[in-house]
Amino acid sequence: MRLSDDVLLDVMKRFQAEMVKGLGRDTNPTATLKMLPTFVRSTPDGSEKGDFIALDLGGSYFRILRVKVSHEKKQTVQMETEIYDTPEDIMHGSGTRLFDHVAECLGDFMEKREIKDKKLPVGFTFSFPCRQSKLDEGYLITWTKRFRASGVEGADVVQLLNKAIKKRGDYDADIMAVVNDTVGTMMTCGFDDQRCEVGIIIGTGTNACYMEEMRHIDLVEGDEGRMCINTEWGAFGDDGTLEDIRTEFDREIDRGSLNPGKQLFEKMVSGMYMGELVRLILVKMAKEGLIFEGRITPELLTKGKFETKHVSAIEKSKEGLHKAKEILARLGVEPSHEDCIAVQHVCTIVSFRSANLVAATLGAILNQLRDNKGVGRLRTTVGVDGSLYKMHPQYSRRLHKTVRRLVPDSDVRFLLSESGSGKGAAMVTAVAYRLSEQHRLINATLAEFKLTNEQLLQVKKRMRMEIEAGLRKKSHDHAKVKMLPTFVRSTPDGTENGDFLALDLGGTNFRVLLVKIRSGKRRMVEMHNKIYAIPVEVMQGTGEELFDHIVSCISDFLDYMGIKGARLPLGFTFSFPCKQTSLDAGILLNWTKGFKATDCEGEDVVNLLREGIKRREEFDLDVVAVVNDTVGTMMTCAYEDPNCEVGLIVGTGSNACYMEEMRNIEMVEGDQGRMCVNMEWGAFGDNGCLDDIRTIYDKAVDEYSLNSGKQRYEKMISGMYLGEIVRNILIDFTKRGFLFRGQISETLKTRSIFETKFLSQIESDRLALLQVRTILQQLGLNSTCDDSIIVKTVCGAVSRRAAQLCGAGMAAVVDKIRENRGLEHLDITVGVDGTLYKLHPHFSKFMHQTVKELAPKCDVTFLLSEDGSGKGAALITAVGCRLRDAEHN
Repeated sequence: MRLSDDVLLDVMKRFQAEMVKGLGRDTNPTATLKMLPTFVRSTPDGSEKGDFIALDLGGSYFRILRVKVSHEKKQTVQMETEIYDTPEDIMHGSGTRLFDHVAECLGDFMEKREIKDKKLPVGFTFSFPCRQSKLDEGYLITWTKRFRASGVEGADVVQLLNKAIKKRGDYDADIMAVVNDTVGTMMTCGFDDQRCEVGIIIGTGTNACYMEEMRHIDLVEGDEGRMCINTEWGAFGDDGTLEDIRTEFDREIDRGSLNPGKQLFEKMVSGMYMGELVRLILVKMAKEGLIFEGRITPELLTKGKFETKHVSAIEKSKEGLHKAKEILARLGVEPSHEDCIAVQHVCTIVSFRSANLVAATLGAILNQLRDNKGVGRLRTTVGVDGSLYKMHPQYSRRLHKTVRRLVPDSDVRFLLSESGSGKGAAMVTAVAYRLSEQHRLINATLAEFKLTNEQLLQVKKRMRMEIEAGLRKKSHDHAKVKMLPTFVRSTPDGTENGDFLALDLGGTNFRVLLVKIRSGKRRMVEMHNKIYAIPVEVMQGTGEELFDHIVSCISDFLDYMGIKGARLPLGFTFSFPCKQTSLDAGILLNWTKGFKATDCEGEDVVNLLREGIKRREEFDLDVVAVVNDTVGTMMTCAYEDPNCEVGLIVGTGSNACYMEEMRNIEMVEGDQGRMCVNMEWGAFGDNGCLDDIRTIYDKAVDEYSLNSGKQRYEKMISGMYLGEIVRNILIDFTKRGFLFRGQISETLKTRSIFETKFLSQIESDRLALLQVRTILQQLGLNSTCDDSIIVKTVCGAVSRRAAQLCGAGMAAVVDKIRENRGLEHLDITVGVDGTLYKLHPHFSKFMHQTVKELAPKCDVTFLLSEDGSGKGAALITAVGCRLRDAEHN
């Protein structure tokens, strides 16, 4: 019976293998550990409050508690308890009678406290093995502990109790949770110590539960979060795994039990059998003449005469031997001093083995928790209850010591549970109540982000109205969606040929490219580029300094490529708002993105560039086109797919362009052919036409932005702002106590910490919540599992709305093109670029779906653009040269 640490480590391994079997869908039916999901998804977080009732049915008496959890300065719990008898004839009668009895006791309890008119939430501790598919139902698998009421096995005990309560009709109860007593133990301790995530009972019977990751629980849908698993570990070894360490005494106990071959682990460790094990060993020793001078009395041969409480008494350090003498005398034995020492020794061996075995199985659970968390060292708390653990003088100390030896890389605190099963049921109910209440409020808030089809059609309709307003002469000046003509009159036709330069200025970096375009059979584009920094003092100095810097960069590049002598055509991607009057003239309306160079606003940027080249007197270039990056995106894709006549960018910002009929563009002379229009659609809604769908969070983001009141559509759909919307929602949820235990960290108060890449990572399906927690920790947010689920839900709601709004705008554009051309059905390609579109796991999918639903007569293909601002600028230049040459000829 003495087990070495090697044997215990081996038992630990076997137990962990059994756990994995019990969790697997295919292996569960044959597993000895049933690993039952309890649907308890969260331990107390300290914010629970309310008035609850707990029922505790698990033995010969039945307890009812009223538990009041209040929040003054700190959480306090008040409890009133009443105990009711459960007579034998009811335990063995019909199920109906049993539940009528429970309902009657509950009625009596409520009457005495005058709470029959209140519909209080009820938690039901039902300490028998149950299958659950939700928190508020439990199908009894088998009766244990002398219960045999007929018609209950296989039925849902909540339904039976509800039926009994309804039948009475004098009060109403809301049964929110069925709980196993082990889970109750974990939850009670979890109330006092939020680290508690394991519950064990070592009493008459034994069992354990712990918080497992949902991704490991095959028997329940979903991978998000955690759930408490009731291991039912008493059955460990029922398949023969423990045969090498079971003794002849264990086998004899099993043969004489009510359930031979079952609960073999429990029979080796729990209080119900410990005294009996000692008695069988003493009988054998006496028979072999080792003790009592070989005398055996009838009492010593009687089953159940030596009880576990006797083992506890004999092992007391001071009066143990004295107690041994008393107890043995009652068994008719006249023990010598040596006999008493020997009996004490046997008791110690049996109880020590029990503590060692429990330490091994608990060790396996701790290892599982550690692996789940991916930490080197586990800090956790184990809630414990049960008479053996509480009453035996040495048991707890031995258990703790062995656990520390078997799992040295865990810091485990053991917490004794107070009135576990009853208070625990109230706690589970309180947590369920808190979560359902919280769930309701969170859903109500996020409902504003769920746009109906009607709302999206409305957005499409309004976008169409704004497009018309921007195109018309009389409304253009006060139109918000500017619909700027770009003087790009054609997409590439494949005959483009030659060497072109492209400049790309749109941020703190500036690119110069040489693009070689070859037509004919072996169509290809070859690119060389170099990136130059623009120092802040140049960005914010004079216009002359800025353009001199740009020209010196071009000069360096021409030297680098060895092409100083050629007068190459050049396309200038200038990603700032411009009013174009021709392909090669663009008047800067206003600087954005941190640029402040003087004497540029209101000037033609091509002129500023030409003057800079003149001042340097080193080389000459033919500036053919000023290009907006959205148009560049369309042109790059159009080179691959001639059907591409729309460009879209959804990245940090958002914009779109498309080929419009000249007859509709009233700002430009002529009605023939088409021209690309730069919509500048980010400003959609700046006249208030989207106010009915903007939330308080959108308004907060707008208010604190650099350009308050402007670009409102962009602020609802683009990457620069989605993280801000999320951050504002999280702050609100934290203030309302749904998140981060109500504590707003400094990080959360920092603007723009939630970058788009975080949203993309958090929403990635492949990421387990553990990784979401890691991302949040990088942001200085210490999150629980529940927090992570909420954060993920918030990100999902915000990005989904963004994709749908973007899709509604795009649907307006493609439908306009279809109507322009008088078609019943339109096939068209949209060239797309931007980090949000490219990197976010669901954005593109939701956007495509929305376009399909809102513009059913259009078949839209989305094509990812490669380098719209570089290659696109060269293609626009090439097309410009081709059209210019055609005119000259």
